Order: sequence, then structure tokens, then C-alpha cells
Amino acid sequence: MTAENPRADATDSHALGVSLGPTLRQVCSGRLSEIEWFRASWQRGSAATGFATWTTDAGDARPAMVKLPVGPSEHSWTMRLGALDPDDWDSPAALALPTPRVFAAGEALGGYDLAWLVVERFEGKPLSLDVSAENVSDLLKTVALFYAHAQRIRPVETPVSRTDWPELLDKSRIAIRDHAMADNQRWSNAVKAVQKRLSALLAQWQARPINVWCHGDLHLGNAMRRHDRCVLIDLALVHSGCWVEDAVYLERQFWGRAGAIKPVKPISVLARNCRAQGVDTAFDYSRVADIRRVLMAACVPVFLGWEGSPEYVSAALETLERASKKVLR
Repeated sequence: MTAENPRADATDSHALGVSLGPTLRQVCSGRLSEIEWFRASWQRGSAATGFATWTTDAGDARPAMVKLPVGPSEHSWTMRLGALDPDDWDSPAALALPTPRVFAAGEALGGYDLAWLVVERFEGKPLSLDVSAENVSDLLKTVALFYAHAQRIRPVETPVSRTDWPELLDKSRIAIRDHAMADNQRWSNAVKAVQKRLSALLAQWQARPINVWCHGDLHLGNAMRRHDRCVLIDLALVHSGCWVEDAVYLERQFWGRAGAIKPVKPISVLARNCRAQGVDTAFDYSRVADIRRVLMAACVPVFLGWEGSPEYVSAALETLERASKKVLR
């Protein structure tokens, strides 16, 4: 490991975590135990994670999880939403938080600009290992709590659009041509139709209400349980937007296997939960959801390498055709 690049000699983030573990324990002034670094099949992203215990002022040892390095968004939002006074750790408000409670955090380690987190460790596995209507319902209840809590901490800002939809649709046309997809002609016709009306479609999309801090990566793999409550993890993609974005993102995970979460419909359930938390739903969110479905489904051919199951692709085409009839008139 060199001073110019702390990752230069590390083969991966796991090695980075192991190498910086002793330094992190020193920074934590003896409160952090030896770290048991691990890899898990459900993990996404490049951070190293490990289990440890955290010793409180009262001498209690609490289960903890270490994560490093973490990006600026995940670090800042995890801190904003989960930093607590030690005396409040077990208060009803703390136990009801929709995100992990934070023991310690920093933005540098061992002389490097490298953010890290030590947060509460949850028992059990991510909810993705038990796909059910109940777990999806709990997730949608928690994300509405997340919206309300995040907005109290930081007012929602005007989003910066980073998606080049014209380029993605061009790539989709190329992928349809090059991959000899099933229902090739239907796909080609559907994407062409979107391209013809793209300017009007994007104008409608950009006019959607910007009323929440979206989680940005809402799926069952990013949810754990604190006792009987669902908790959202991995806040790396939090951004300002409309709650419909999260709802359609979650719904998309079940294109081709909607029966797994029947009778839950993510759009309507999240709308109900948002209303309960005072989040605006007084707009035509069904149309906004259809616009989002069209945009996302039309780009599925671009990502066949990791979203290419026949059932998913077929359902995406059906979704594209069905939603297009409503919004491309």
C-alpha cells in the first residue's frame, strides 16, 4: 500500500479492510473489538464489511458492523439519519429509526481520505432471502418513514439529471438487433415508438413532483430487521426525486414473478404509506409510474448481461407495451 494510493497493493476491498482494521480500532479508542471480516452472497458494492462489538460508556458490549470505504452519500446520509447521543440509543425514537443507528464514523483513516462507518449489527439475513408479500409491505412502510425522517433533516433539493435517455434508447435498439432477442420485432417496434415521443415523454417526467429523498436502490436485499421492524441499509444512491421512482424500481424487481408478492402492488401501497407520513400524493402518480415504467422497460435490452432472464425480459416487454398505450397517445 502506497501513500499515493491506499488501494494500490490491495487486491480487493476485503484486503483493504483487513489491512486498515487495526488502525480503525486505534481510532475508536479501544471501544471496537477485533473485526471479523466477511463476504456474503447478498452484498453489492465494493466496501469491506465485518462484524465486531462496540463497548459503550457503561461497559456494555453491543453487536456492531464495520464498513469501509464508503462513498460520500452513504456516509453523510447514514450519519444524518442514524447518529445518536449514547443516552438515546435505546429510546423508542431510536428503535423506530428507519436506518441503522451509528456508533462511530469518520472521513479519514490512517492518513488517507477514506470514509468509514461502525453501525449497529442486525440479527438475521436481508429480507431478500425470504421474498414474501409481508416483507415487501414492511419495506414499503419503512421507506415512507425514511422519506419523512430525511426531509425533516434536510429539505429536498432540485435533482440533477444524469441519465442520457436518448443514448440509452439508441443502445437498446442496437442490443435488440445484435442479440437476436425473443420477440425481436415487438421489441424493435416498442422502442421505436418511445423514441418518436421521447421529447414529450421526458417533459412530462421532468415535470413530476420532486418531494422526497429517494432511497435509490430499493429492494429486499437492502432491508434488514431490528426486532420486528424493517430497516433500510445501503444509502449510497440517495437522491432527491419523486417517491414513484422508488416504487417502480422495487416493482421492477418482480417483473416476471409478480405472484411472489401478491396481493401487494408497490405503487398503491407506497402511496398509502406516504399519505400516512404527510408526503404528497396529490398528483396523477399512476401516470407518472407508467412514464417511469416505459423509460425503464425500454432500456432492458441494454442490460441483458445481468438482467436477462427470459421471464424478466418477456415481462418487461409486456410492461412496455401496456404502459406505452397509456402515455404515448
